Amino acid sequence: MNTIPEQISRRFKFWSFFTILTVVLSHSYNLNIRYLQPWTTPNEPLTITTFAEYIFANGLFRFTMPLLFAISGYLYAMKDEVPNNIRIKKRVKALLIPFLIWSAVGIIMVYLLEMIPTTKLLISTTHIAMMNEAKPLLHNYQWYDFIIRWLLAPISYQLWFIQVLFFYNIGYPSIKKCVLHKTGKWIFFGIAIFMWLFTLNVFVIEGEGLLFFSLGVWLQKTNFDIQKPKRWLNPMWWGILFLLLNIIKSFLAFRVLNIHDNMLYPIINFMMKFSVFAGLVFAWYSSRSIALYIADRKWFINASIYTFFIYAAHAPLVAIGIDVILNFLYPMIGYRLGAFILWPAMLIFGLMLIGFIIRKVFPSFFRIITGGRGF
Repeated sequence: MNTIPEQISRRFKFWSFFTILTVVLSHSYNLNIRYLQPWTTPNEPLTITTFAEYIFANGLFRFTMPLLFAISGYLYAMKDEVPNNIRIKKRVKALLIPFLIWSAVGIIMVYLLEMIPTTKLLISTTHIAMMNEAKPLLHNYQWYDFIIRWLLAPISYQLWFIQVLFFYNIGYPSIKKCVLHKTGKWIFFGIAIFMWLFTLNVFVIEGEGLLFFSLGVWLQKTNFDIQKPKRWLNPMWWGILFLLLNIIKSFLAFRVLNIHDNMLYPIINFMMKFSVFAGLVFAWYSSRSIALYIADRKWFINASIYTFFIYAAHAPLVAIGIDVILNFLYPMIGYRLGAFILWPAMLIFGLMLIGFIIRKVFPSFFRIITGGRGF
């Protein structure tokens, strides 16, 4: 049976927890455009606040989910001594059941909030329940729209990671064959890279997850050294590239140069993609000491128990609450930047408290909704 070295295991735990923090922060931005694609331009004036929110939410933190996919692929590839059909049965409890529960929770919560005029307005403003122009709210849905929302397009939009990861686990035997085939790996990774670069999705097969999950499988199966970087993976140079790409991309997004949209959007998109890979290499290889130090702290061990709970519960709450925090802080100087920092911090600590209570009072229920994590 493959066993993961203790140091790598602790670094994986550190990055899994840190990734969730960055996801909550990234989902807390209050730019006028509330849904950021790699090529999105803010279409508002360049200020310290708008630049800071954009470069973090749509730049510096974008590598964390690909890193989590790579970690997931690496860990899954370590358990080949267990037949995949048996592993899938375990993944039903670890991924599918929590997905179905949290997706239903998101629908029920938003449906109830739509019954209150104030929160109904917030939901309408954020468009989180919009199916199309004729169905802006859950109360406008037909019965089959709820099924679609529950199974395919959750209102708790962060659940996409759990959804696609489950299907990648099902397809793992095929993915492993592809990434290890002498010639087939070049075709497979070529397709995966193409899908990633152009953000192409085919149902639950989407570029970002497929590429980095498969990369994690390849790294484990080829015994690639993920402890010490090879010369061409020197984190210092990748870190410089990572920072420069995000700074330049962010300035371009605010249209500091007069570039036609037909050229601007692909430039921003590709700079984002390259910065993601650069950030992944830089973060993993440069963080060894700090990751091992933090992973041993008691506060981290206790907090990491609620990693999955925070991830599964933070949206759509995070989107609904943004304008509430903005209105509360207005007209303080720097209220938008303050809300960008304050709201995710409040949400993370609040969810940890709720998770702590549920885990203490209803431990069996907590185990079910987190897929057995935290015990």
